[in-house]
Amino acid sequence: MSIEDRGTAIPPGFLFAAAEAAVKKPGRRDIALIYSERESVMAGMFTTSKVKAAPVRLDARLIKAGKGQAIIVNSGNANACTGSQGMKDAAEMCRLVAESKGIRPDRVYVCSTGVIGTPMPMDRIRPAISGLVENIGRMSFCDVAAAIMTTDTFPKIAARQLVIGGKTVTISGICKGAGMIQPNMATMLAFILTDADIEKQALDAALRKAVSRSFNRITVDGDMSTNDTVLIMANGSAGNRAVRLKTKDCQAFAGALAELTYELSEMIVRDGEGATKLVEVEVRNARSDKEAEKGAFAIANSLLVKTAIYGNDANWGRLLAALGYSGIDMKEEKTDVYLNGLLVAKKGLATGIDKEANETMKNSRLNILIDMHMGKGNAKVLTCDLTADYVKINAEYRT
Repeated sequence: MSIEDRGTAIPPGFLFAAAEAAVKKPGRRDIALIYSERESVMAGMFTTSKVKAAPVRLDARLIKAGKGQAIIVNSGNANACTGSQGMKDAAEMCRLVAESKGIRPDRVYVCSTGVIGTPMPMDRIRPAISGLVENIGRMSFCDVAAAIMTTDTFPKIAARQLVIGGKTVTISGICKGAGMIQPNMATMLAFILTDADIEKQALDAALRKAVSRSFNRITVDGDMSTNDTVLIMANGSAGNRAVRLKTKDCQAFAGALAELTYELSEMIVRDGEGATKLVEVEVRNARSDKEAEKGAFAIANSLLVKTAIYGNDANWGRLLAALGYSGIDMKEEKTDVYLNGLLVAKKGLATGIDKEANETMKNSRLNILIDMHMGKGNAKVLTCDLTADYVKINAEYRT
């Protein structure tokens, strides 16, 4: 699948390559390189798990400078729980790219995804990196998206364009993720590229705002990864006036970035391991936004709710039960429940439309709306149903 097939605009000044290193097993491209022809402004966010993969620890140090020029990424091996050797391997991957391209090693970021606790097969990765550098520019951003997949079933890519100071600015992003999806932070790998001229503080603020309402509002299985990373590179080639913090230009850029990350988030949830339905859980009129988010996540992570959705059972009682144990302030006698716009419970009591409600559950997209009538707090969370295929995929992950 090529970029042209997806009709996605890619900002100029970025080059791509992907290759097979047989990191986990042969037969597919599993290592990729993103390279900017000029040094870029960088921002990033990483997993908040106490168990962090070697690439996360390294990148978290590099990102402090706010500069970068390349990202080397592999699938099949997470390089997590690999000790000091894992750190050496991550640093070597950066060094090999830097030496081959004649750039500073601290301008190369490394990301990995896959099996935890297995040493990196550097004997296969070293020659693969050499091949990536030789073939840089011969492949597409979508090829990179395909190379970083693990249990994903399709490459995830999206783009937005906006005008800043009379110049068209492009933002394009890819991500991978299907399981081990739960905040905080991004619960997957995501790489976003833009030709915007933007200051580091503005780029960092825009990314954090976008992630807070997208990658941090999704859950597939309630598990958090050791490798979660979002990186954004801005090479400035659009020639727009510099985007500065707390300006209208910054608001416009942040808005476009938020749209892009939300679209990518939907793709992750839609591709949840074994999932058949994309589910949006919306809690309105809670005591606060924080309480609304907490309640929405309680529903989205409930195994009873997720299995009922898979079985097309409009069991709204499970929704209220999840809200009840979430720890938020609620009163069931004030709470209304809607499924795809159908009012199935009013003030905590059934409205008697089970037949219609069960029928709407058969849709591939389900909107659960809870109106708590307690305040002005609102939140949306994306999730999916839970199927037997999820168990099968994860029971056999290493085999």
